[in-house]
Amino acid sequence: MLVDSHCHLDYFTDAEIGDILSRAADAGVGQMVSIGVRMAQAPEVKALTERFPQVWGTVGVHPQNVGEGPLPEVAEIVAAADHPRIIGIGESGLDYFYDKAPREVQQEGFRRHIRACQQTQLPLVIHARDADEDIAAILREEWAAGGAFPFLLHCFSSGRQLAEAALDMGAYVSFSGILTFPKSTELRDIARDVPAERLLVETDSPYLAPVPFRGKRNEPSYVAYTAKVLAEVHGMTPEAMAELTTENFRNLFKKAA
Repeated sequence: MLVDSHCHLDYFTDAEIGDILSRAADAGVGQMVSIGVRMAQAPEVKALTERFPQVWGTVGVHPQNVGEGPLPEVAEIVAAADHPRIIGIGESGLDYFYDKAPREVQQEGFRRHIRACQQTQLPLVIHARDADEDIAAILREEWAAGGAFPFLLHCFSSGRQLAEAALDMGAYVSFSGILTFPKSTELRDIARDVPAERLLVETDSPYLAPVPFRGKRNEPSYVAYTAKVLAEVHGMTPEAMAELTTENFRNLFKKAA
């Protein structure tokens, strides 16, 4: 069985969901995590998890959205995560590529999500784009100030230094369809050096469809193509990689175990 550790099922219509989940099952994708990007969206994510037993969820505010209104307080994030099908917090982090919110607001939002994870010990799903140094610095500062917390770097496309810094803190690293792109040689080199017990796979659907679907709308069934490339990078069979990443998923997301 494969797990798509990061998708956005609420971006699809109700009419589409049934077929999408059916295709996922046909591809061997037995579970998936629908990710929160706004606090106001949390009820939709929870409803999906209650409707479909193969779907888990997270709650949080994407760094591109933190400027839309007041930042949630730590207690608000903690309360939103108090649901049997919500297994993580996020996605949160820093996005200096689009810079849709002031960087200081992104940083404060990131810190609040970290503190919610420290209180709940639910994993933090981290979005990092063009902000490697600040991501690493904030992780270290909050770790030192408030203690350890589980986390993963989602849709990893950052540099080796961030991967190594995060791995030193016990992080997991999740790879998306970007890993399959012809020009992603450096990313595959980094993926090769991530310890097997820290690997996860995802789609980030409906975005970033892997080869051979690049440019089309992504969906959870396509995570098998990313897992196949990751297996090749690690010298494993696709079946072994599926088993490994599913075990890793359960080790990280303990509420889903």
